[in-house]
Amino acid sequence: MSTAKFKGKILPFVFLSPTLFILVVFLYYPVIQTFVLSTYRVAFLGLRKKFVGLENFVDLAQDPNYWHTIWVTVLIAAVVVVGGLGISLAIAMLANQKIRGASIYRVLLIWPFALSPAVAGVIFLFMFSPGYGTVNYLTSLVTGSELNWLGKPSLAITLIIMASIWRNLGYNVVFYLAGLQNLNTEVLEAASIDGANAWQRFWKVTFALLSPMTFFLLITNITYSFFDLFGMIDIVTKGGPLDATNVMIYNLYRDGFEYYKTGLAAAQSVILFALVVGLTIIQFRTSGQKVYYGG
Repeated sequence: MSTAKFKGKILPFVFLSPTLFILVVFLYYPVIQTFVLSTYRVAFLGLRKKFVGLENFVDLAQDPNYWHTIWVTVLIAAVVVVGGLGISLAIAMLANQKIRGASIYRVLLIWPFALSPAVAGVIFLFMFSPGYGTVNYLTSLVTGSELNWLGKPSLAITLIIMASIWRNLGYNVVFYLAGLQNLNTEVLEAASIDGANAWQRFWKVTFALLSPMTFFLLITNITYSFFDLFGMIDIVTKGGPLDATNVMIYNLYRDGFEYYKTGLAAAQSVILFALVVGLTIIQFRTSGQKVYYGG
């Protein structure tokens, strides 16, 4: 069997040059510049720069408001990841049942992922807004009073979490559904014959066989919860009330593009990058060792 070979060593790089150009200009160069800017104090519009070393990071470490932002970010991310994966797996289990019209239900479950975070934010803003929101209207019919979803910190966090889980639900369901449809049914039948009940079959067999999919979704959902909530928070809460939903990515945006603290924003970007990379490495060294890929 013959294989294609390039004539010369330069031709492969010629074919790769458009991709390499885009990566260098729009990915690698901005990343390097971010690390460089994190060590500078930058004047308005970058007209003047002053090298300060690690002073930006020291200022952030001494700022209680930034520590509050980190806490809010970790809290929202943890609930979005764990709650989102749990709900998605439960829905995928139901969608995997052999019922009439199953394909239609599966399509309806997937479509929220086609929406951008900003559009999903607009939908939830209209649903939960005081005075004219559908949810508040139904709540007032049942309880006689409306809930201030956008004015109370605990309710605002709950709203962002619900919206974030709903928006990413279709993505998780697709992968879990694909995993369920490719499970080895003989293993499940053997477990049933051995006397395993429904919960034991799910936890010891189904969930164990889905571990590669769960591990993949765990990493992608962590990335989503740290980076992709910006649009939704910007539309729904603007980081409020009382900075209750001011996550790291939104705080970075405000410092960089509203207050023009470019060096401080770059330092926050480096911290966010390091935090996500650190969590990913921990996941690979802990959960990754428990993943069963079959054989």
